[in-house]
Amino acid sequence: MAPTSSPDTSMRIDVWSDIACPWCYVGKRRLESALGGFEHADDVEVVWHSFELDPSAPVPPVETSTTALARKYGGGPEQIAAMQERVSETAAGEGLDLQLGRTLHLNTRDGHRLIHLALDKGGPELQGRLKEALLDAYFVQAQDVTDRAVLTTLAEGVGLGATEVAEVLESDAYDAAVTADVEQARAYGANGVPFFVVDGRYGISGAQPTEVFAGALQQAWSERRPVLQRVGPAGTTGEDAAACGPDGCELPQG
Repeated sequence: MAPTSSPDTSMRIDVWSDIACPWCYVGKRRLESALGGFEHADDVEVVWHSFELDPSAPVPPVETSTTALARKYGGGPEQIAAMQERVSETAAGEGLDLQLGRTLHLNTRDGHRLIHLALDKGGPELQGRLKEALLDAYFVQAQDVTDRAVLTTLAEGVGLGATEVAEVLESDAYDAAVTADVEQARAYGANGVPFFVVDGRYGISGAQPTEVFAGALQQAWSERRPVLQRVGPAGTTGEDAAACGPDGCELPQG
């Protein structure tokens, strides 16, 4: 079922992304920058959804992302490293210090399952903290986020309990939820990430500039809470017509 927002609740932004996707981290920062300048930001909730760019990636990892990308696309590690450097430079403009040359080619499904656990246990706020912790661990710290000890430490660090984390990691809990997220993204026509849906109506594909997110926020908000437009005879706003008030009624003009 597609996510929706009710006019009587906070405006919702649904985001599909992967933990091992640098543009997802950049897009997250740009969305946050837009929200930072949005006067109704306190009435906006952000919900994160799963998307696996490479479901066949190994657990545990056996090579770096640079090596894996070079094998997949050809051109050699040097060409991939140069591409990664350009991405890192863009990310630096958003305050991110991505260590793309050190990141590992790995499976992200367990991390996604914990992101669903966080949403269930603490709502979007807790989920957002875990999402940030996972992205930082993978891209900035170059950690192995398939390692259950690493995942447990990250999850506990944002407020989840060790027992509930272990119960998820030792079972297939939330596996169906991850699959459903991916299917919903496909239904929207999203074949890559990040992908943002603002208030269930506006789709934004990729790590667009901050001003694109800011414009979508303003547009969606104004449509949820329309401003009353006064109307009257041609050339007027209707404010000149006779009316009654607490002090009596106006006399007809002319």
